[in-house]
Parts: sequence; C-alpha cells; structure tokens
Amino acid sequence: MNGSNPFDTPVTNKNAFTEDPVEEKSDNIVERGFAAKLLEKGCQPNPLYSGSGDSLLHILAQGWFEDSAVFLTSHLNGDLNHCNEAGLSALHAACANGLTRLTAALLEHGARPNMQTAYGEHEDTVYRQTPLHFAVLNNHEGSVTAIIEHKKMVEKGDLPATDRSNVSLVPNLNLKNSEGDTPVSLALTEGHKHLVAPLVEGGADPNIRNGRGFTLLHQAIVEEDSRTAIYLLDHGADMNALTDAGETPLQLAIHCRLGLVVEALCVRGVDMSRLDAHGVPPLWAALDSGQEEVASILVRNGADADCWGPGPDGCLQTLLHKAIDENKETLATFLIRSGCDVESPRKTGPNGEGAEVASDKQAPLHLCCTWGLTEVIQTLLEHGANINSKDAEGKTPLHIAIENQHAAIISLLLSQPGIDLSARDNKGVTPFAAALTARNNKAAQAILEKNPSAAEQVDKKGRNFLHVAIQTCDMESVMFLLSVEVDVNSRVQDATLAPPLHLAAAVGNEVLLRSLLLAGARPNDRDAHKRTALHVAAAHGQAGIVSALAGGGAECGALDAAGDNALHVAAREGHAAAARALLADSDIDAAATNLKGRNPLHELCWCKKDNAATICEIFLEFMSDYPINRTDLQGNTALLLAYMNGQGALCRVLVRAGACLAHENKEGISIFNYQVATKQLLHRLLDALPAEAPWAESDLCQECGTKFTLTMRKHHCRHCGRMLCNKCSSQDIPILKFGMNKPQRVCEICFNVLQVGAS
Repeated sequence: MNGSNPFDTPVTNKNAFTEDPVEEKSDNIVERGFAAKLLEKGCQPNPLYSGSGDSLLHILAQGWFEDSAVFLTSHLNGDLNHCNEAGLSALHAACANGLTRLTAALLEHGARPNMQTAYGEHEDTVYRQTPLHFAVLNNHEGSVTAIIEHKKMVEKGDLPATDRSNVSLVPNLNLKNSEGDTPVSLALTEGHKHLVAPLVEGGADPNIRNGRGFTLLHQAIVEEDSRTAIYLLDHGADMNALTDAGETPLQLAIHCRLGLVVEALCVRGVDMSRLDAHGVPPLWAALDSGQEEVASILVRNGADADCWGPGPDGCLQTLLHKAIDENKETLATFLIRSGCDVESPRKTGPNGEGAEVASDKQAPLHLCCTWGLTEVIQTLLEHGANINSKDAEGKTPLHIAIENQHAAIISLLLSQPGIDLSARDNKGVTPFAAALTARNNKAAQAILEKNPSAAEQVDKKGRNFLHVAIQTCDMESVMFLLSVEVDVNSRVQDATLAPPLHLAAAVGNEVLLRSLLLAGARPNDRDAHKRTALHVAAAHGQAGIVSALAGGGAECGALDAAGDNALHVAAREGHAAAARALLADSDIDAAATNLKGRNPLHELCWCKKDNAATICEIFLEFMSDYPINRTDLQGNTALLLAYMNGQGALCRVLVRAGACLAHENKEGISIFNYQVATKQLLHRLLDALPAEAPWAESDLCQECGTKFTLTMRKHHCRHCGRMLCNKCSSQDIPILKFGMNKPQRVCEICFNVLQVGAS
C-alpha cells in the first residue's frame, strides 16, 4: 500500500490474524500471524492517513475487513473515537456497513456511541448523525441490535457508563440528526419498519417529534402504517399528541383512512369530540369522506352522533342539521341510525348568535320536507321522529311538504298511521287548507281519501274550505271541492250560519254561484237572520246574482227576521241596479211592509243615499200606481221621511208623482211644521207642484191647531191640500198652473209662493 505502514499489508490480509497455517504457503511462514508479531514489535496499530483523515480502523471497517478490524480493536488502548475529515468515527463506518461483530467490539472497548457527524460538504447533506442513524439508514438490524444490547449491558452495570474523559458510553437512542429525525423516526421514514420495535423496546421515546413536528405515531399514521401505529399505541405513544398544525392522531387516521388505527385509538379512550382546524368533528370528517365503516367504529365506541356546533350565522346545530342542510342524505341516514337527536331544532348561540335562523324552530323532519329528502324522512320516521311536530309557525312537516310541492314526501307522510290531518298552524290552516292554497289538488284529494271529513274542518271564524274558497273567489278550489262532492249547503259555524250560496251572493261571482246551484245548493236556505241568498245579493248590490237567483228558483217574496224582502234591503242599501233587477226579473211585492210597517219606498227614504231619487224613479217606472202615500207604523209617508232626512231630489220626485204634502204623522209632524234651518226646500216643493195635491184629513187646523167643531168649519188649501180653519185659509188667489183662473182659498204659505215664487 503506497505510503503505508508496515502493519498495513498483514492487517488487510484476511489471514493475517490467524495462527493456523495458510494453504499453499511456504513452510518458512511462521504459524503466528504477521500482524500480531508486528504489534509485539511495537508497530503503531492505528495509523492515520493524511488524505482523508481515516485511521487504519476506518479503512478496515469501510472495506468490510471485519475480522481484521475486530483484531485491531482489541489492541487499541482507547484510541477508538478518531473521526476522519467527514466527521465519521470507526463506529459510524462499522454501522454503515452492517459489521455487527465490529460494532459490538468497538462499543465493548470504549467507542462512544453518541458521536454525531459534523457538517457535510453540501447543503443537502444530512449531518449530526450517530452510528445508530447509519445502522438504521442502511437497514443493518445486526448493528442496531448490537447498540441496543450494549445499552442494556451498560445499564445493568456490566460495562462502564463513561470513559476516562467522563463522556457517556450509554447509547442515546433519541438523538436527532440535522433534519430532526431520531433513529426510530428515520426507520419509519426509510421504510425499515422492522427496526421500530427493537428501538422502542430498547428505550427510544415514541413521543419525541421529528423535524416536521410529528411523533412516531403521527409519522406511522401519515405513512399509512397501521401495524406500526398500533404497536406504538401499545408501547406508550401519546394518542392525544397534536401536530404542529393542531391535528390529533385520530384526525390523521381518519384522513388517511386507517380504520384499524381509528379502532385502536377509540378503544383506548381517545378524545372523539375534538374539532379540527375547520371546526369539523371526527365523525363528520369520516362520513364526509365516505368512510362509513370508520364512522361506525367511532359511534360504536361512544362518539357523539349529535356534536352540537356552530351553524349558519353562528347558531348551534347538530350534525344531522348540517347533513340535511347540505343535502347529504347518506350522512343523514347514518346519523339517524346511529341514534342522533331526531327532534331538536337549531338553537341560538351562547351570545344569541343566529337567532333568526334558530327562530323557525324547525325539527329535522321539517327541514327534510323543505329540501325534499325522501330517504332521510323515511329513516327519521322509522326511528321515531314526531310526524306531528310543529315549528315556530305551528306548521307540521306535512304543511311544509305541501307548500314545497313534494309529491313523494306527501304520499309518504300520509301513509303513516299516526299523522294528524286536523293539525292547524298558527293561522288556523290545516294540511288540507294548505293543499288548496298551494293549488295542490292531488295532495288535497289524497288527504280526503284518508280523512273524508277534512274538507269540513272549520277555521277560527267557523268557515270550512268551501266557504273560504268562495269568499276569496278561488274558482279552482271551488271546482275541486265540488268535484269531490263536499256539502254545498254546509253553514258557516258562527252567528250568521250562512250557507255557501249566501257567501257566493255576497262576492258577486255569477259563475261561482251558478256552479253551486248546479251542484245542489238550495236557493232558499236561510241564515240565522232568516235571510235568503237573494237578500244577501240585494244587500251587496249584485244585480247579476239577483237575476241568477231569480232564474234559479229563489223565492222572491221571502221575508227575513225583520220582515224585509229583498227589495227592502236593496232600497235601504241604495243599490239601484239590484232594485231594477228585482223589479224586472221577479214577481216581488214592491209594496210589502216589514215589521216596522215600512215598504221598500219608506226604507229608501230613510237611507240618505245619493241615488235615492233614481231608485224611486225605478219603482215608479215599474209601478206607476205605487202607493207612495202609504204610512209606516209611526204614520210617516215616504215624502215626510225624505223631507225630514233632507233628501230634496227624492222629495221632488215624490211630489211630481202625487205625494200628499199635508200629511201628518202620529206626532202631528208634517213637512210644514218640521223644524229645519230654512224653509227653502218646502217652498221649492210647493212651487214645483204640477197639480193640486191630495187633501189631508185632520181634526185640528194644520196651521193654528184649532179644533174643528160645528161652528168651526173645515177648509182645504186648494194648493197644498192642508186642512185649515177659516182664518188660516183666508187668502184667495188664482192658481194658473193648475188651470184655476178664479181665485182659490189657499194658506198663507202657498199664497206667498204663488205670488212671488220660491225664494
């Protein structure tokens, strides 16, 4: 060997240390090995070589001359820890090449097991590596075992714990290289999994973190090594240790889809409620990634299937709410089968967050009916969800399904034996009413098939669905209800007891009313006040309805509780068109009197309507001989009533028709003595008289009140018809407008009017 020591050649010969004869060697070769003889002569046993800084021991170890190196080790007096230019000791070299016997010999003779390599020549060179790192890196189990066994012997006291320099000779299995790896973490990184167990059992700490902040358990899980992970759990690994990113072993195991590791963690009592960085609990992470088997493991070991946590706007919700809200039916059904809360609605947050979201008080079943999650609804019902639960608006799941037009869900809910079809929301709406409102006739039909009396349910006002449909002129709903043969004569359950035909008469929809008549509505049914539909139509001025009823068999002369016929009502309410229709299309008695002795004309004069004169003309149009001077029970004529109510136009119509001006009622009041602010209307009526007015009869002078006797004769004013005494009718004047050219006896009022006219 160039520039070598005389010891080099014999020591590198594999037979240099044997005392047995070497085959094919000459007889003059001594039996004893050359190297041993050289050492006896004082040759330097471990020379250094300037090029690399290697010692002879380095060269032997690097060249796999294990026997020679072992021999040399036994002849070195503590000079075993020399490091070459690369910072490697002979022990590093022995471990790197897997020289088990040499490793053991070096340790036995005082080689330091914890020496770490110096900085490398390149930036990517890993340094600070112990001999054990090299043994692990190169997968030399023998060298690893030798170091571990040496550690045991030192700890037992069979070998010294320190050298002469007081440097520890106890192998430290937890030293890290420049990348933060201990030998055991390096074993995992390099895939030498069989080395993990001996290292851990030899004293390596499973919870020391590597350069990435991982413990051995984290590392095994990330590398999807279930067997090693479980082994580590059995040997002291911290199952709750967090990575630098805040991840637990359980979260990592779920992410890496390691069901066996999840099981191992769960049976050891790992915290299954800890949320990840995104606020997601382990159970949701497993389900959302399609790991139902892993989720089952979690639930089987006590994971909370509800996991109340933050929801929309900060409210609190369960995982079931979340699954439903995100339309994840598979997740929702799993949670339900796992025993989650199937009833509770969302809640407000600890500081009132999400109050608006939580205020709807919708249970999971309501939410599913909103989103159309049929499979989830089926599962909820199978697991005892209350089919009749109500939200903040009092709506049941069936209400919600109907409003959202989910036909399959409606059928599913209706098939349940415990469903309450009479349940009302806060507005009193039943499912049947909701179906009609939503124009969902199919749902309404299905409800009726299950509960034939559903259509007869009444609201807070006593109205059933036909009543409401009529009042809102909802023809589609009316026709549907008629098609399912609801009772067309059912009455509103209130003080009026009005049948449907009355309601139709009030709204004025002729098609609707005729449809009811065709469906069997009785035209002469009466309400609580004995009014017929004809009365109602007249009261609301529905001329077309009046004609339809008259032609549909209505009794036109029917009287209500007050003795009014329909014409009384039309006149009182001032409905000219309805009055005309009654007079034209029916044989109604226009002069009939009610319990107050009033005929329709009296009612007209009481009503103070702007069109009263027009209606009066209609009466006179159809009955020219109408008894306009007939009195009511108080003795009032139509003219007197009209005058007392200040209806000038009506008074003029009556006067032109021949009304008696001088008539007094039972209290002695006439248009002449009725107290008004001005007599202008009276004067105009007198001025407008077209003919001599009918004469009045009285026992007293209608001007001064003197009683008539045999000596006190009666006289009539030939203009106004009043009965007067001689004194009060002493004026004479021709009445030319009546064709009376000779002077006629008149009262003072008429004399003035005839002389100067109305003023």
